[in-house]
Amino acid sequence: MNTDFLDKIGDLPGDPDCPVCSGLGYIRSEVPVEDPGFGKVQICSCRQDDVSAHIRRQLFSLSNLNELSNLTFDNFQPHGRIGLWAYQAGSIERAYNQAWQFANNPSGWLVLIGAYGCGKTHLAASIANLAVANQVPTLFITVPDLLDSLRFSYNDPEVRFQDRFENIRSAPLLILDDFGTQNATPWAQEKLFQIINYRYINRLPMVITTNLPVETIEGRIRSRLEDPELATIVRIDAPDYRRPAGDIGHHELSSLDLLHDKTFDKFQNRKDEGLPRDVIKNLEKALQVTKNYASDPKGWLLLMGPFGCGKTHLAAAIGNYRIESGQPPLLIVVPDLLDHLRATFSPESSVSLDRRFLEIRNTPLLILDDLGTQATSAWVKEKLYQLFNHRFNARLPTVITTSNELEEIDPRLRSRLIDKRYCTIFAITAPVYTGVRSK
Repeated sequence: MNTDFLDKIGDLPGDPDCPVCSGLGYIRSEVPVEDPGFGKVQICSCRQDDVSAHIRRQLFSLSNLNELSNLTFDNFQPHGRIGLWAYQAGSIERAYNQAWQFANNPSGWLVLIGAYGCGKTHLAASIANLAVANQVPTLFITVPDLLDSLRFSYNDPEVRFQDRFENIRSAPLLILDDFGTQNATPWAQEKLFQIINYRYINRLPMVITTNLPVETIEGRIRSRLEDPELATIVRIDAPDYRRPAGDIGHHELSSLDLLHDKTFDKFQNRKDEGLPRDVIKNLEKALQVTKNYASDPKGWLLLMGPFGCGKTHLAAAIGNYRIESGQPPLLIVVPDLLDHLRATFSPESSVSLDRRFLEIRNTPLLILDDLGTQATSAWVKEKLYQLFNHRFNARLPTVITTSNELEEIDPRLRSRLIDKRYCTIFAITAPVYTGVRSK
């Protein structure tokens, strides 16, 4: 332990009978003159235990662990609540296992990503409580509280800002909860970068929880969080534990929960309506095409046809099939998508336009229903083009339904849709479904 801590431990005495320091509590470092530590003093071994205990108390006083002492691995449900999909329960179990391993051997970084209420804070507090029990000096703190603590130290005569900052950035184990909920002022961004960069350079163990997609985190910080040699990123796909058990965790923008009954088994070929044979065969082929896509979603699938012909049913059936396979899609009606983007302009919005747009355009499987029913404006055309262009270039699976003819679609979008190397177009010829049987 070096002299960075000497001014933080007050007048803790050394052992008066210590033959090394003669009771001073510190000694001169005996290193070659070319060593960076030459001329500095070090804590004497007779004082190490007291210093370590003092540092633990200081870090604990900054933490909220007294209030979180009930959050432990013992009372965490490693498979989540009853009723979750397999992929959701599996993501919780992976996060639990990673957190348990980290808590017993704190090294590297562990980044827990997930929505509110998915269990991130419980796991982070469990790590902290176990580490403290194992005598590892640990600072557990939410990022807004961390920044407030630094701000308050400017006006606290008993605490120097630099001391508080050093305590935080050099804590033997640092756990930052709710990263991304802070007010992102330039000062706050710079302080967070300095803390994270210091720990990155010195390879100090750290846990971060956030509900932000990695892509939306400030670039300098993101580059360090994505270093595979240091950081392990674990995504928890579970819904809010506090919400009703019937909520299985659809994306907040998704309409798929409203279409949960739209499955392949319930799609009708409508033979009893007296439709022409070629139309019935067309519906049967549409069913087979969408089933094949659902089993292995690659490229784009464009379903065309008049309103009420079954496009949305088949698109939703793809989504529901993928949920059961462990890959939740985002199904969204195009006008709703644009409304969600516009809603970010409100001062009350907790989500920025960039973040909302990124999570939509990067979703593993996107199902866009009713393209062409949106109001058109220069802004709408540009956002849709950006969305289409990104997913096309990134080769992200996408399902699109439209009642428009190809010639009615914006030329920039159409150029992507007619690329036969990547997009399959299927036109449904059936008329609107009425449910009336032929006599």
